[in-house]
Amino acid sequence: MFIQTEETPNPRTLKFLPGQEVMPSGTITFLSKEDAAQSPLAQALFSINHVEGVFFGSDFVTVTRAADAEWNVLKAPILTTIMEHYVSGQPLMKQAAEERVVSRSTGSAEDSDIVATIRELIDTRVRPAVAEDGGDIIFHSFEDGIVNLEMRGACSGCPSSTATLKSGIENMLKHYIPEVVAVEAVGG
Repeated sequence: MFIQTEETPNPRTLKFLPGQEVMPSGTITFLSKEDAAQSPLAQALFSINHVEGVFFGSDFVTVTRAADAEWNVLKAPILTTIMEHYVSGQPLMKQAAEERVVSRSTGSAEDSDIVATIRELIDTRVRPAVAEDGGDIIFHSFEDGIVNLEMRGACSGCPSSTATLKSGIENMLKHYIPEVVAVEAVGG
């Protein structure tokens, strides 16, 4: 098994590509070993000193390191852990964790036309680009002209995430949806 790595715009987060599906649908974030109890792979990654975050996307795993750690020390044990997990045949998630997976749904029948359009633009134009950088963006709400989005994976805590939200996503949404006046980041 050959696992590729890619840098992300967040210097503390590295993207690992095992060359196979990671999440069949949706995404999930873990911020501690306790939080990762439902994932054997996430738990194993948190056993490595200085790992502070794990994110699973469709075909990648992003790992966030502590500020005082270096990738040249962490990269080899992370690669080994990911490889051992896939070779072992263990499931990525235990069954009880399914409710934590963030769906890639484009909305429900109850959504207003504006929210449905926001969700569609996020899902078709933003999420694929953000996934390339090892992260995800989740729609939370639209109220009083403000779109609330959550940045996950490499995007969470990334120095350029504010610019991405304001210059990229906000401008695009304002262009297509005049009712949008601002885009704000919310926590998970």
